[in-house]
Amino acid sequence: MTLAQTISAPLHRPLPRRWIAAAGFAVLAMAAVALWGSGYANRLYFDEAHARGNNTLRLAVAVLRGHMERYESLPRVIADFDDIKAVVADPGNQDLVADVNAYLKQINTQFESSDIYVMGEDGTTIVASNYDSEAPFVGENFQYRPYFYDAIDGGEGRFFGLGTTSFKRGYYFGAPVLVDGEFRGVVAVKVDVDSIEETWRGGDYLIVVTDPEGIIFMSSRADLLYNSMLPLTPERLARTDETRRYANAELAELPFRETGDESHRLISIEREETASEYLVVSESMPEANWTVSVMLDTASARAQALTATIIALLAIALGTLAGTIYAQRRARLRERMHLQREAKEMLERRVVERTAELASVNIKLEEEVAERRVTEQMLRKTQSDLVQAGKLAALGQMSAALSHEFNQPLSAARNYADNALVLIDRGRIEDARANVGRISGLIDRMNSISRHLRNFARKPNQKLTNVPLDLVIGDTVELIDWRLKSAGVELFIDIEDGPLTIIGGPIRLQQVLVNILTNAIDAAETGTDRRIDLVARRAEERAVVTIRDRGPGIAPGLAQRIFDPFFSTKGVGKGLGLGLSISYNIIKDFGGELRVENHPEGGALFTIELRYAQTRALTEAAQ
Repeated sequence: MTLAQTISAPLHRPLPRRWIAAAGFAVLAMAAVALWGSGYANRLYFDEAHARGNNTLRLAVAVLRGHMERYESLPRVIADFDDIKAVVADPGNQDLVADVNAYLKQINTQFESSDIYVMGEDGTTIVASNYDSEAPFVGENFQYRPYFYDAIDGGEGRFFGLGTTSFKRGYYFGAPVLVDGEFRGVVAVKVDVDSIEETWRGGDYLIVVTDPEGIIFMSSRADLLYNSMLPLTPERLARTDETRRYANAELAELPFRETGDESHRLISIEREETASEYLVVSESMPEANWTVSVMLDTASARAQALTATIIALLAIALGTLAGTIYAQRRARLRERMHLQREAKEMLERRVVERTAELASVNIKLEEEVAERRVTEQMLRKTQSDLVQAGKLAALGQMSAALSHEFNQPLSAARNYADNALVLIDRGRIEDARANVGRISGLIDRMNSISRHLRNFARKPNQKLTNVPLDLVIGDTVELIDWRLKSAGVELFIDIEDGPLTIIGGPIRLQQVLVNILTNAIDAAETGTDRRIDLVARRAEERAVVTIRDRGPGIAPGLAQRIFDPFFSTKGVGKGLGLGLSISYNIIKDFGGELRVENHPEGGALFTIELRYAQTRALTEAAQ
């Protein structure tokens, strides 16, 4: 029977009930697709557009941050130059002013910034890189700008605005100039943002950056500049006029309305009798007090959703028609049993093939398990080597000071020995005996230091034992005593009375305490309060050791990364960033926990929680 005969067959005989039911189901399915599927398609393509917008947004924010960070520290560096301090102290020295003007122009050209200038205490510009331009800053007063009065307070001045002299947009960094510890001026660096905008143009999206008042000051479309996405209330206008952020630019409210839902923010911009709908994705830049937004035209997403809905409807219609034809022909075919046999044979073949594939996969899994075991062994060995490397690095730092610790007893012993010879010659045997006793005490002191160094340098096994916490703390204090003395730091130790025994390894636990106490000493050196508290207490089935310094504490956002390998807040050459990472893994091996937080009264607080051990049974040796 041909396709035409199949389609026309129902005209000559009643349609089967199952066909009528299938047709009704198809109509219901098409109605459901038309009503519900279109909304689903819109959400799907809006989600895709939202993901693209997020990628573009992250890239735009990264570019902005990178551009700003390039110039962030430049004002502070310039403010430390002797010539800068001299010119703010003696602004009437014209020869010095001329030299500094030329120097600022050279730096401005080298760093490709917009302008660099120095203001006096009253905000009047003394020297500037554009001293020889048509609109120089020299003589202009900018005390109303936030980057000036923020820097006066000793902080970091930051501000975005339209230049009142050059009428060019830019981002300003300010830093105070201190002469003999007193404020004498401000160094300002202006960064051009036009180059960033150029990279945004030409895409199928809009990028806008708004200030805290909602005013667009950067955009991939020039006609959106100085339009506000928030109502221009008198309070907002007053705050903007106070700093003259946009000089003589005319501000206007952007004519738009919100049309989105909880999942997506949609806005419709109505300009010149036309309206364009955009999907908006935003991210804040708190360091600059900006909001960066990427706006994608929704016309493409809606067209794709409509196309997908139409395709789905056509697919249902064609599927229904194909199903009807297939059902009619299948009813007349007499090869059903043959097809079933073929299907059965095919299924058996696939079972055999699948069994073979599973066997192959099992073999590969066994090989992978073996490789993972080898890798795990290598990782454990590497971890052990890193622990030993960390201790050797600490020993290297100790060596210079410990040589001083050995030289003092040796020099004293030499003096006592010489005096003893003199006393023996004079017959003062008792006095000579006392000198020999002092020499013996000095030798005991040197043996104690040497024993602790040998124990600390040993590479321990991985087995755990019951460890008296007070003995480990005492050995640790003897190791770092030289460091406490050289830094002028006081260590206050408070250990709970009675036996305090934990499960661990004494050498590795001693390394953890050395690492944390050394970091605490480094932090205490930066402040005026050079005290460190070490407290050990028992809490239920745990022994808790806390170490608190009174330094600057942990910077925001670094607490999650402080235990990462090779992460260090110290300068170049002052550490590998492995000490806290090694310490964290050692405490984890002991079944304990190591964490850090800022103390409410200032400084960092390290907390070590270890399993408390029963003193009646010792486990295997950890040495």
